[in-house]
Amino acid sequence: MTVLEKQLSRENNSVNVALSPLDREVLRHLNYTLGCLNENIDSNYLYRALAIAVRDRLVEHWSQTKSKMDESDNRRVYYLSLEFLIGRSLCNAIHNLDLNENAQKAAHQYGIGLEELAESEHDAGLGNGGLGRLAACFLDSCANLELPVVGYGIRYEYGMFHQHIENGRQVEDPDHWLRDGNPWEMERPEDERRIRFYGQTSQVIRDDGQTGVEWINTQDVLAIPYDMPIPGYKNGTVNTLRLWKATATSEFDLDEFNAGSYSEAVAAKNSAEQITMVLYPNDSSENGKELRLKQQYFLVSSSLQDVLATWTWKHGKDFSKFGEKNCFQLNDTHPACAVPELMRLLMDEHGQSWDQAWEITTQCMAYTNHTLLPEALERWSVRLYGNLLPRLLEIIYEINRRFLQMVAEKFPGDKDLLHRVSLIEEGHDPHIRMAYLSIVGSYSVNGVAQLHTDLLKAGLFSDFHNIWPERFNNKTNGVTQRRWLAHCNPGLRELLNETIGDGWQKDLSKIKQVEEHCDDAEFRVRWTNVKQDNKKALTNYVRQNTGVEFDPSFLFDVQVKRIHEYKRQLLNTLHCIHLYDRIKRGDTSGMVPRCVLIGGKAAPGYHLAKLIVKLINNVASVVNSDPETRDLLRMVFFPNYRVSAMEVICPGTDLSEQISTAGKEASGTGNMKFMMNGALTVGTLDGANIEIREKAGAENFFLFGLNAPEVVETRKNYRPNEIIAADEEIRRVMEMLEGGMFNQNEPGLFDILTTGLRNPQDQWVTMADFRSYIDVQREVGTAYQNQDLWSRMSIINVANSGWFSSDRTIQQYADEIWKVKKLS
Repeated sequence: MTVLEKQLSRENNSVNVALSPLDREVLRHLNYTLGCLNENIDSNYLYRALAIAVRDRLVEHWSQTKSKMDESDNRRVYYLSLEFLIGRSLCNAIHNLDLNENAQKAAHQYGIGLEELAESEHDAGLGNGGLGRLAACFLDSCANLELPVVGYGIRYEYGMFHQHIENGRQVEDPDHWLRDGNPWEMERPEDERRIRFYGQTSQVIRDDGQTGVEWINTQDVLAIPYDMPIPGYKNGTVNTLRLWKATATSEFDLDEFNAGSYSEAVAAKNSAEQITMVLYPNDSSENGKELRLKQQYFLVSSSLQDVLATWTWKHGKDFSKFGEKNCFQLNDTHPACAVPELMRLLMDEHGQSWDQAWEITTQCMAYTNHTLLPEALERWSVRLYGNLLPRLLEIIYEINRRFLQMVAEKFPGDKDLLHRVSLIEEGHDPHIRMAYLSIVGSYSVNGVAQLHTDLLKAGLFSDFHNIWPERFNNKTNGVTQRRWLAHCNPGLRELLNETIGDGWQKDLSKIKQVEEHCDDAEFRVRWTNVKQDNKKALTNYVRQNTGVEFDPSFLFDVQVKRIHEYKRQLLNTLHCIHLYDRIKRGDTSGMVPRCVLIGGKAAPGYHLAKLIVKLINNVASVVNSDPETRDLLRMVFFPNYRVSAMEVICPGTDLSEQISTAGKEASGTGNMKFMMNGALTVGTLDGANIEIREKAGAENFFLFGLNAPEVVETRKNYRPNEIIAADEEIRRVMEMLEGGMFNQNEPGLFDILTTGLRNPQDQWVTMADFRSYIDVQREVGTAYQNQDLWSRMSIINVANSGWFSSDRTIQQYADEIWKVKKLS
């Protein structure tokens, strides 16, 4: 008897087990879509059946939303991003469709919980870190606000990498997230686009008698779109994330194959598919750089061609209102070649003059900057660019010529200015400055936190701000409360719903109402109980993934983010060494028991970041193996940090570590997620920390360290060795680290880190902030010992997290940059 027969038999014999519509759809997909006829069903099959059944519920709304967009004369927005770190889709879709109860029952029919079933879904390998997760939150908010926004990205076969730890070191494994298929996507081969690479340019006479340019002898690939639904929250809106896959123009050379040259026969296919094979190929080699640039152009060209095809289908050759009705948001400089590519398409493919094309381009391009680090601003070799994209290079040089002519007229005689703002960085190996290209080609340039934007205007982009002050604006980042509170923290969600209603899920500003209950002792107890349950769940998760045993009664001190020197996981580790030293010396008076969790991935080619991972693991090994520390300190490096891991880590965190060097973090979004879930922040005045502190109140934030102007002044005369020598506790930490306590079998292993800490040129000024960090952590311990006080501070943080909803951020984009209205 098949599963279907058994279920129907049960239903016919008992009214108590009647199948709901969702049950029936799951059953149908198990039997007929997946051909799963066995009684013992693998959880992966059950997950796929439920996912398809939920997706089916979205399709009608999806179609209606597309129809509304096609029929509307409103402006449309296209969010271009190389990353969309969407995580898992099942529970998010279920929550937004209000199917939680039905989905739970459907899963229970097969003796499994929905949470356990959701574990069968792979995290989508479409992003790396904060930039990609921000893009995912933005798409969620666009759907929630019913805005006509389409996301464009790349359908990577393999994600960043799967991280595991061997002997304390990061080891990278392929993240083949698509190996079991993706039930959320729908292939749209009818919308394939042709993308050109290499070749040469040639002048031609167009049909209208004007001289034009033709890009010839190119090596082409095809872009095949796969659409994923992005549902709004209980509003019937389902927007689209369109992801492009690269494939060859022909599958293989049959003559080569028949001649026995099997590898050569499929060479073109393999070469084309490499473009979308891996997220962020290692660009330390010339081939890696070329592949990275191919990815960027592939995303941009396919997406722009897609939008132009839709436009010409409706409007023919009339582009007079194209700029008015369309907006392309460039998520950092990765899609910066959208500026010259739109120029190329408008001029070479659609017969527009330069002036017409430039007016359109600068009317519809908007650029978001995500970094304050000059070295992180993308630059491409003119030589590489000209070989791969010769037509675009010609257009960039002409954009630069006209731009510099305008600057020279506006600021006559200032040759240094012309050199500073040129899109081409001259030298023996000239480079294209992609951030500058983005600014020149856009009508809006925004930072992602107020400090970040102020520093951009005063520092990195000050010349451009002097030229176009009206273009610069701030849009502080946000995160979606539906995933980062309602979904990931069901205990707190239910307490909030019971206390203030569920309106906050749609409009997070309403969460402010919970502050009225912070002085209610009974409410604080319930609040603390929710946190304790979350800490127990995190304790189990840490044990399962690392073997380390946390104690839920300890303070849970967490830092999870990309491993980078400026984010200062090293400072956190130094503090752990300090705590270990105090315990060993018996200086434990007033010390609160603490579990420290650090997680994140280091880029494969970033040696120092990988060495920091090794140090964290080595320190944790010493701490956890010492019986004297067991009752006061435990430490773990959590491997393979990802979205689904954060969904467990975030609700169970007491203390959120946001300790970057002031003036280096653009915004941060992890800080917002932790705040939203009731963690208190220890941090510097950097990025969005400043606004978090303003909203929560200075008394509910643990501040330490230099601010951004003080960092600049300190670096002028920085003497870390004097700081170390003058502070006994810091000196002891350095002696332990330099004495080999954490690398007894690997002498000299961490010398490069300790040398960097002592270096007067250390741009992260870690030692300048260490004493302040030690002191504020003592304040943290004192506050945590008063659980009534801690709970009150926690409630106030959550109550004031409304500003950090991505709904607010996107509404500001819609009103102030995009000028776009909700679908009627």
